[in-house]
Amino acid sequence: MAKIPEMPKHRGFPAGLLGTQWQFTLRRANSKVTKLTSMPRHRTMDPTVALADIGFVQALWQHFGAEPFERGNLDGERLCRLFGRELLVAERGFDPQSYFAKLKLNEALARKNFPAAFEEMGEG
Repeated sequence: MAKIPEMPKHRGFPAGLLGTQWQFTLRRANSKVTKLTSMPRHRTMDPTVALADIGFVQALWQHFGAEPFERGNLDGERLCRLFGRELLVAERGFDPQSYFAKLKLNEALARKNFPAAFEEMGEG
C-alpha cells in the first residue's frame, strides 16, 4: 500500500456547493495526488457546474484574498478548472502533485471571468 502524504487542511473553507454534488475540499489525503493541469471549461447543460466555479472562486477570495496559499485539502478537479488562468503558480520549483504547492488567485482575471464571485460581497 502506498504511503499517504500529509495534507494541510484549510479550516473554515466551505466543503462544497450546497445542494449539488460539487465538492471544494477533501476529507483526507490520497496516495495518488491529482496533478494540477489546466482543464478546459466546456459549456454544459448542468448549470450547477458554473455555479460551483463561481462559489469556489468566491471562497478562494474570501479565504485567501490575493495572498499565496498552499493547495492543501482543496479539490483537485476544482483547482484544475481554474489552473493556469484564474489560479496561478506562486512559487519556484512548483510541484503540481504536492499538497504543499503554493498557488495564488489571479484577481484581475478572476474578476473578469467570474464577476458574480466578487459582486455578492459588495466589491464588484
